[in-house]
Amino acid sequence: MKAAEGKKNEAARRLLPGLSVQDGFTRHPFDVEFGVNTSGLVAGRHLKSGHRHDRHATAYYGVAPSVLQSLVRRWRKSRPAAAMRETTFVDLGAGMGRAVLLASELGFKAVVGVELHPKLASIARKNVQRWRDEGRECAPIRMVEADAIEFPLPDGPVLVFLFNPFGAVVLRRLLKSWREAPGARSRALDILYINNEQEAVLESARGWMRLFIGKVRRSKADAIADHRIMANQPEGEYASSNWEDCSMWRWNGGLRD
Repeated sequence: MKAAEGKKNEAARRLLPGLSVQDGFTRHPFDVEFGVNTSGLVAGRHLKSGHRHDRHATAYYGVAPSVLQSLVRRWRKSRPAAAMRETTFVDLGAGMGRAVLLASELGFKAVVGVELHPKLASIARKNVQRWRDEGRECAPIRMVEADAIEFPLPDGPVLVFLFNPFGAVVLRRLLKSWREAPGARSRALDILYINNEQEAVLESARGWMRLFIGKVRRSKADAIADHRIMANQPEGEYASSNWEDCSMWRWNGGLRD
């Protein structure tokens, strides 16, 4: 019995802060329904990987499924350059992979998750495998452990998803890397930005056209779940509302600044 308890305590110590019961960990209904592990709230100060961009990480928290699904529906009505079945969904700062799991069922050509923190990336890969084993992977999913700036976007039309993964410094560097990439002027590239705290960076960036800005409501079930999760935080550091501030952007190559 003591040996078993010792192993349990050791496993708990290996968890990132925010992923244990004593830290207020509460499972989201999405995880309960599908048997995956995307719950928890990890503050940015705990997401140290040894990379130079660590200090710009915001936090890990899984996106409300209803908000992502609603924003994708809005994007589909925006007359994107290519059909959904020809577009790759790329989640930068994918965390444990909730968004990539959801996106794989929505009709994209492929789905890619990019995550800098090795523990989060490892959990995401396990979630993807479980999703695949359950036959839910309608579009191929690939998880990449990498810095967003160092990750080359896939060929063809791309829809980038940002759930406020990093601060202004990294976002500026990311936009610059895309602008200077070979063939950048003519590529089809859109952004879905949820919890758009660094909106001003995109507003001042050359070559981007805003398609939408506004509040996207959570479903009643998601709102209840997120309020309950936030209420369980021991220090009450974060809060939840019934909506997310969101925006959508389209790259126009600087042709219509």
